[in-house]
Amino acid sequence: MHRLFMTNKSNHSFRLLGALISSMTVLAMLCGTLFMGGTSAHAAQSSTGFKSNVVSVHPDATKFVPVNSLPQSNVINCPVVFGIQCYDPQQMQTAYGFDKLYKAGITGKGHTIIIVDAFQAPTIQTDLQFFDKTFGLADPVFKQFMPDGSVPFSYANGNQLGWDQEITLDVEWSHAIAPGANIDLVLSKTDSDADILSAEQFAVDHNLGDVISQSFGENESCVAPAGLKAEHKLFQKATRKGITLLASAGDSGAAELSCDGSTEVLAASSPASDPLVTAVGGTQLHADPHTGVYQSEVTWSPASDVVNGAGGGGFSVLYKRPEFQEGVSGISRSSRGVPDISYNASVNDGVLAFLTIPPIGGNAELVTVFGGTSAGSPQWAGLTVLANQLGGHRVGFINSALYFIGKTGLSRFAFHDITVGNNSFDGITGFSAQKGWDAATGWGTPKANVLVPLLAILAHSHDADDM
Repeated sequence: MHRLFMTNKSNHSFRLLGALISSMTVLAMLCGTLFMGGTSAHAAQSSTGFKSNVVSVHPDATKFVPVNSLPQSNVINCPVVFGIQCYDPQQMQTAYGFDKLYKAGITGKGHTIIIVDAFQAPTIQTDLQFFDKTFGLADPVFKQFMPDGSVPFSYANGNQLGWDQEITLDVEWSHAIAPGANIDLVLSKTDSDADILSAEQFAVDHNLGDVISQSFGENESCVAPAGLKAEHKLFQKATRKGITLLASAGDSGAAELSCDGSTEVLAASSPASDPLVTAVGGTQLHADPHTGVYQSEVTWSPASDVVNGAGGGGFSVLYKRPEFQEGVSGISRSSRGVPDISYNASVNDGVLAFLTIPPIGGNAELVTVFGGTSAGSPQWAGLTVLANQLGGHRVGFINSALYFIGKTGLSRFAFHDITVGNNSFDGITGFSAQKGWDAATGWGTPKANVLVPLLAILAHSHDADDM
């Protein structure tokens, strides 16, 4: 999909990082080389925030194409037909080196990914099954939890529709990267701060899984202090249990909405800015359109994409520089820098997904393209459970290990270091990519076949005891 704003100009912010699409707008965003008919495909935001008020979604849009309208068993060359590239699971697995781990039997088996989102995705079970059938994946053990109940779902509600699409992206693409892992989808009753925190509390208290993916965020300065304190306390509890915490860093570069929703300001996104969270920024991946072999990568920015988005990053005004960021050449400030790492987020090189939206396609499956940093958080969650399986234990808090790797000679083997582009956005001057860590892409994107074994050895929950 692409960059979708979940913002409400009157009710403050809440941008869903990555997946949301409006049925009102029809922008041609199908891509990749897709083989329909259940065979393999060659190919490849909504930042939600924590406010006391409910927020609505005003996303940019991608085209939804009914699968049954596509030529069956024929190759659809999306770059030719739609003018953009995208990736299916096999291509993404190849680009970042996951395929080598699968050959060794490392698929995430025996471990569980927790996806936290809001509202519902009424057809997520059948959509996931269709996704798996199309791309030759086995269906995972998939459970849904609504610990505080639910509100009636309406496809006419743009905010709920946006979350429906975010859920689809998160579930399908966490599974694409860790095809052997279980998935627990925990849904908050609404997208208010209090309800989302309650859903996360349920996941942590019940120790549902090994990693929590959060494809949402807002200007950290707009979070109520009491809510921020409660959230950090919950993150401490999760970390003590060995649960890894991930969050998308944002889809508007170094900018976030002001607290009154009237303008963009220089700001970092919460919960990504919390030092206990691994913040996931955005890049634009260039891989072979047929094989998925990695070619190059730049910072995700409006200059590199067909939609107006950029990878979130900058420096916190709430959190001091954590110990794991000491001695990093790109961090001369005394505050926490984000992101920690990155992942492909460009819509122009986005990922294929399937979903059902009855007002558009009846009961037919629709194919679309997603992007944004919200695509990165669930895929990094998949990477994390691969490390859990390989190490035979929860790797838990991974930031100390990531920065240890980044500051040593291991970095060039474990990360694709992004040195081109910046995350300036909407008149807000951002940060440039450079050698090593930077506030545009962190340490870069994973070379999973090397990084996963390193995390299995080096990552330990107790590294975060003093945060």
